[in-house]
Order: sequence, then structure tokens, then C-alpha cells
Amino acid sequence: MASKPLRIRIALCCVLLGAAAAGYAALRLPAFFGRQAVAQRVVVSGNIEAHQSVLSVTQVQAPIVYLPFDEGAYVVRGTVLARVDDRLYRRQVEIDRANLNVQLAQVQASVSNQSAAQNSVKSDQFDLAEKKLDYGRAEVLAQHDAVSQQTRDLARTAERQSAAALAHDTAMEEAARNDVLLAQANVEAAQAKLQLDETMLSYTELRAPFDGVIAVREAELGELAGPGVAVFTLDELDHVWLRAYVNEPDIGRIRLGEAADVTTDAWPSRVYRGRVSFISPQAEFTPKTVETHAERVTLVYRVRIDIDNPTHELLPGMPADASIALVASGK
Repeated sequence: MASKPLRIRIALCCVLLGAAAAGYAALRLPAFFGRQAVAQRVVVSGNIEAHQSVLSVTQVQAPIVYLPFDEGAYVVRGTVLARVDDRLYRRQVEIDRANLNVQLAQVQASVSNQSAAQNSVKSDQFDLAEKKLDYGRAEVLAQHDAVSQQTRDLARTAERQSAAALAHDTAMEEAARNDVLLAQANVEAAQAKLQLDETMLSYTELRAPFDGVIAVREAELGELAGPGVAVFTLDELDHVWLRAYVNEPDIGRIRLGEAADVTTDAWPSRVYRGRVSFISPQAEFTPKTVETHAERVTLVYRVRIDIDNPTHELLPGMPADASIALVASGK
């Protein structure tokens, strides 16, 4: 019968052999059944970014008289964020409208003059036709000595005078027609001027170009606003993205549309769902400000991970990590 130390050594050898067999089975059985034992993932780090717009009044210059919002306010697209003193621009619009009314009245007067000239031409045409008949009859009668030569000459003179009147009134009708065209052109010019000054008046209001949160208020009431003078900085926070960099060995195993789990130091217990929406086609040298969980390499590729942010918890500049599943090589 074997001694007690020998039995202990035999039992220990059996345990070690069993563990080795179990480890071998764990490595070989998944491959045998065509499954990957553990999904490989890459963790990248970067900063949250968002669409950001610096807003200023354009085309006009005047003191700010209306500024109702402060930093942190959520505004919807089209909301009036600021208004400058618009009295000068409103007065100009009033002048333009008055001038337009004058030009419209001038069109009506010109049309009336043209109508009167047309009637004069018609009257002259009728008169000339009658004078031609009178001259014709006088000519026949004079040939038969029924009337005097003087009577025939007077009839001929009357015909010529009627023809001259017709020519004069025809020229006046042409002038009246040109006056109508000129008056209509003046109306179009007045309308264009009115539209231009109405557009300038609209520039006295600064409206939100999209739904967003006011990140910075850079002006105060009474300050002079104008082109290039920032009034607000507006952030679009409903949809943000993470700008990160992936090491060159892993870039071939990341696909567009791949899901990503995003976490931040500010909310460590929360996982935000995102997806890879952009993979740069060109490599870059590793930026000095980028830190990755993997060992640094000389070349990295920039990726963008889109994230829905309805609660506005993710803010521009916030550091964040993203875990992305890697596909098998060759797929």
C-alpha cells in the first residue's frame, strides 16, 4: 500500500492534469463549433464635440435694445435672441412704401393720358376721313364750275390741317405709351428698393438658426452691435459626437455604422449608445493631446462616433471613452 505522501502527490498530479484538460477544451471547443470565445473590443478616448455657431448681427449697426436670454437657455429655431435699435430702418421702409404709392399713382395717371391720346387719334382719323370726302366733292364741283376755286382750296387746306392734327396726336399717343412704360419701370424700382430695405430691417433681429443651448452671452444691452461683433454662442446639443483616434493596427477591423458604448468621467455609471459615422481615409501623426488605452503608435486614424444627447448631459469639450467591437480580420 502506497504511503500517504505518495498518495498526496498522485492526487495533485490528477488535479493538474484535469485543469490542463479543461483549459485545452476551453480553447479548442469554441473553435470546433465555429464560435469566437470572447469578443475583441478597442477602447478609444477623445472629446465630445457639437455644432457650435457664433451669432452676430449682420449688415446693420446699431445699439442692442432687446436681449432676453442668458447663458444656459434652451431656444428653438427662429427665436428672436436679440434686437437692435431699428427706428432708422423702419423709417426708411415707410419712405419706400410712400414712394411706391406715388409711383403707382403715376402709372394710373400715365394710363389715363394714354387713353385720352388714343381717343384724340381716333377723333382725328374720323375728322381726316371727313375732310378727304369734303375735298373730293369740292374738287368735282370745281371742275364743273359748281363751286369756286376758293371753296376747293379751303377744303384742301382743311384736309391737310386734319392730317397734321392726326400726326401730332399720334406722336402724343406714342409719348403717352412711353410714359406708361417709364412709370411701370419706376414702380418696379420702388418695389425693389422697398424689398431691399425690408430685408435690412429684418437684419435688426438676431434669430436662432437651429434648436440649441446658449453657451456664451457675449454682449449686453446698449452695446453697439454690428457685423463681426459676437452676441451669442449657440450649441446644438441634441446630437453630439466623439472625436477619437484609432491606432493603425485596429483601423482595418472597425466598420462604419458599428455600435459604440460611450462613457464619461462626469457620469461614470451611464453608458451612451453611439455609432461610428466617419473613418478618416488618411492617417495622421498622433496628436499630442490624444491619449489612447492602447500603446501609442506613430500613425492614427480619426473616427467620429455620433451620439444622441436628448438630456444634454454630454457637453462640448467633455472627455469621453468609447468601446467599439472589432470585426474578425479579413471580413
